Amino acid sequence: MIFVTVGAQMPFDRLIAAVDRWARQTSRGEDVFAQVGDHIYRPSHIRYTKQLEPQAFRAKVESADLLVAHAGMGSILTALELGKPILVMPRRGDLKETRNDHQVATAKKLGAFGRVNVAMDEAELLEKLDQLNEISAAQQIGPHASSDLLQAVRSFIFHGKRRGASSLDAGVGLAAADVELGRHVSGGAVLANG
Repeated sequence: MIFVTVGAQMPFDRLIAAVDRWARQTSRGEDVFAQVGDHIYRPSHIRYTKQLEPQAFRAKVESADLLVAHAGMGSILTALELGKPILVMPRRGDLKETRNDHQVATAKKLGAFGRVNVAMDEAELLEKLDQLNEISAAQQIGPHASSDLLQAVRSFIFHGKRRGASSLDAGVGLAAADVELGRHVSGGAVLANG
């Protein structure tokens, strides 16, 4: 099964329309299930739902042979954690699909690292879908950050510097006790986390 997702924040009709067109051209619509969000475009050749609860979303990814998605980090990290191949097509700021081109940057960087398969537009998406057997999963990641990353973040928070970097301006780090308690001091007030 090919699972297509636009994420939970906004629609991405350009992605859904392209996959729907591919399903019509290849008669593979029964192989596709999409989470389409608050969409305007109504697919007619694939099965779809507007939203999925987190557990249902994860179950769809687990059962999928391929994940096709926007270049959102939630979808990408879920695919990498579950060892699933993912093909991303980023939303574009110039098309008003998102506020800026952060998804384009994400797709380019993670594509260059070999972590995701990237289609920058609908034509490239259709080409890559026609070559499904060549899309493979990247190395699987764990569900938690590495101990090296956690140590680097702790060092930055507690000491105001990164490993191997010189001291940063005073006031960058948070008080260790506040971080441990899940609080952040802002303008004299303590903001509780959650």
